[in-house]
Amino acid sequence: MSKRSPAQQLLYTAQQMALTGLNKGTSGNASVRLETGFLVTPSGVPAEQLHADSMVHMDWQGRAEAGKTPSSEWRFHLDILQARPEVNAVVHCHSMFATTVACMGHDVPPFHYMIASVGGDNIRCAPYALFGTQALSEVALAALHERKACLLAHHGMIALGKDLSHALAVAVEVENLCEQYWRLLQVGQLRLLTPAQMLEVHAQFKGYGQWRDPV
Repeated sequence: MSKRSPAQQLLYTAQQMALTGLNKGTSGNASVRLETGFLVTPSGVPAEQLHADSMVHMDWQGRAEAGKTPSSEWRFHLDILQARPEVNAVVHCHSMFATTVACMGHDVPPFHYMIASVGGDNIRCAPYALFGTQALSEVALAALHERKACLLAHHGMIALGKDLSHALAVAVEVENLCEQYWRLLQVGQLRLLTPAQMLEVHAQFKGYGQWRDPV
């Protein structure tokens, strides 16, 4: 995907989010860092109707390209990219199981070692805040502290990456973990890894493919 322009990469990511079921209809959005700001998907356009020139350029002051309407969630894209210089891409989706767990207001605990793939011993769930607001951006930033992903209560998830491919991979992994967690909740018996065991996992991840990266 690196041979494509940033707009083409963003288009491909939005299409993949729809094809994999991470998003349906007009839900979700994504962004990628540029030297002059960032590109973000537009507001209210289904993935199948998007084109590379549909993507909206925004500067670091939150001003959108003339004649285009950015995603209603542009605020947290802006704030995350400004606060996290190691992050170059942000993916937000309303995938089935991540959203289900988020609607329960649950952090996802260390029931499986791959929880460490998001950068900690759990996947945090940010408190509820109205979509498209600065309040949502602030709770998301807090939940993402030292993490590659978080849930948004009664809303969905955010995943971060060094590039769009990485951010999408994080989102897929979080959705998978949330499905496993939801299924365990149906059984009603949850056994968690200990802090010492998770510490060993984090050490092992330092040489483990894309999960070794600080993002």
